[in-house]
Amino acid sequence: MSYEPSLGATYLGDGKCRFCVWAPTPAKVELHLMSPNDCLIPMEPHDRRYWTTAVEGVEAESLYLYRLNGNVGRPDPASSFQPQGVHGPSQVVDSRFPWQDDSWQGPLLDNYITYELHVGTFTDNGTFDAVIDHLDELAELGVTAIELMPIAQFPGTRNWGYDGAYPYAVQNSYGGPQGLKRLVNACHQRGMAIVLDVVYNHMGPEGNYLEDFGPYFTARYQTPWGRALNFDGPHSDEVRRFFIKNALRWVSEFHVDALRLDALHAILDTSSYPFIEELAACVHEEAKRLHRNVYLIAESAANDVRLVRPRGVGGYGLDAQWNEDFHHSLHALLTGERTGYYQDFGELQHLVKALREGFVYSGQYSAYCRRRHGSSSRDVPPSKMVVFAQNHDQVGNRLLGERLSQLVSLEKLKLAAGVTLLSPFLPLIFMGEEYGEFAPFFYFVNHSDPDLIEAVRRGRREEFAAFKWQGEPPDPQDESTFLRAKLNHELQRETFHQTLLRFHGELIKLRRTVPALAHLSKEGLEVTGCEEERVVFVRRCSEDDEVVIAFSFGDIPASPTLPIPSGHWRRILDSAEPAWGGPGSMTPEGIDSRGSVRLTLAPTAFSLLKRVQET
Repeated sequence: MSYEPSLGATYLGDGKCRFCVWAPTPAKVELHLMSPNDCLIPMEPHDRRYWTTAVEGVEAESLYLYRLNGNVGRPDPASSFQPQGVHGPSQVVDSRFPWQDDSWQGPLLDNYITYELHVGTFTDNGTFDAVIDHLDELAELGVTAIELMPIAQFPGTRNWGYDGAYPYAVQNSYGGPQGLKRLVNACHQRGMAIVLDVVYNHMGPEGNYLEDFGPYFTARYQTPWGRALNFDGPHSDEVRRFFIKNALRWVSEFHVDALRLDALHAILDTSSYPFIEELAACVHEEAKRLHRNVYLIAESAANDVRLVRPRGVGGYGLDAQWNEDFHHSLHALLTGERTGYYQDFGELQHLVKALREGFVYSGQYSAYCRRRHGSSSRDVPPSKMVVFAQNHDQVGNRLLGERLSQLVSLEKLKLAAGVTLLSPFLPLIFMGEEYGEFAPFFYFVNHSDPDLIEAVRRGRREEFAAFKWQGEPPDPQDESTFLRAKLNHELQRETFHQTLLRFHGELIKLRRTVPALAHLSKEGLEVTGCEEERVVFVRRCSEDDEVVIAFSFGDIPASPTLPIPSGHWRRILDSAEPAWGGPGSMTPEGIDSRGSVRLTLAPTAFSLLKRVQET
């Protein structure tokens, strides 16, 4: 029987604490307790080289290190808190918290309207508690889930979060574990779920001492960000366990409702029982035990439907995945950009396929990849696809970090919101998008190693080469790069931004209250394109409720003949209406159709019509 104690420091109360670390590499491991008394305590090795000790006279907030082979002191790989940063000692944490969500089960995934935010730049203070101050306005907007970019301890005080070195530790500058629990508790009190972005494909380079403990990494593979984690070689069972227990801890101790799994295409694993599949099985089992709705949402550049297929038919059993093709199709139409990965997009048919199926590239040749790319998502339910007009990657990985609000007009911003929020997929809004935030979102770091800082700068310049953007990117290490990315919530008071905010709220309201829009299914879904008129036509049905939407991407009025089913139709929203800052709708308030209608649409606008039920 394998030895499977809880990893890290487990505070038992009454001054007692149990410590456990997996360390097959060193011949000797000691606990260096730094407070309340400075002392060295022997640790005993068990099956598979788990070292443990139980200590009395230890209170929460005590600091400690593990001393390896009698001379090297290292923080705990499963540290719960690093109050002095990635190079400092670990801290014992009392996991108890006055939760107020005993009856919380979490919303069904179909009801997720996700708001992605970066804790450090969402507010001036850059803390979990500061996020709480904005939850009421997000709930009023109609947001049902808050997605946090990674919060595992990273170097310094500013980082996107993907350089985390301690997967179990909550970033000290954000407010630590107690601050995160206060935010989760506050979200649940407002009926909002929490999605946490976790990184299981690589570890940040600074402060990463895992290799001193054991073979967490493998030389068999390489990721774009450095060494690959060992998920399929010798000792990989314990490496898997380290990360699976991490996922379970977010769900059980922190009451997190969903995990967004970063860059799964970079997890290299040839085993017969892949790590991703095992992770999904364990998290779903924990959800059953807790009687809660808990989801795993993949991010992958591979367009691989196996991620969300059930395990019984050869899939990994994840609950949903991000669809970058949807974004690329929409962005290319709105901006006209055709460099980098946008060279594969730009035709109306791409967005038509994205709305109808999900993935645009489903096995055909990609000029950007220079090979065939993707698999067909035709039979994947739309509730398993997350779509967006913007996200942290698509904004932050631009040379100048421009948001869509800096690239296109108000009319196109409304058009982007309509395509995303009225789609049959799970919509995601990037922080500030709802009111047209102008602050750029750059990539930023706070490393201490000069060589690493220079490597990051060089890497950013090389990453932009494929897009042929001119100029020098902002210095990721410069604090001003981080500060310029802070949101200006006061913009919401100005007419332009207030109009866009109200428009997003109206779209979310319609999505939730109109049955045909609330029903996330490909049954009753029809999507066609009029390339000459630059119009995408969508029809959605749910039992006896039916809507049609005509999206116009042209710069002049369009008058396509559309296959609107016979009956009487009423216009319930037009983005060109003066109420939404538009020039005026060109679509009649009521339409009688005999199977097709010649409809006039304002430029870069859309019109939503609902069938009127006969009495």
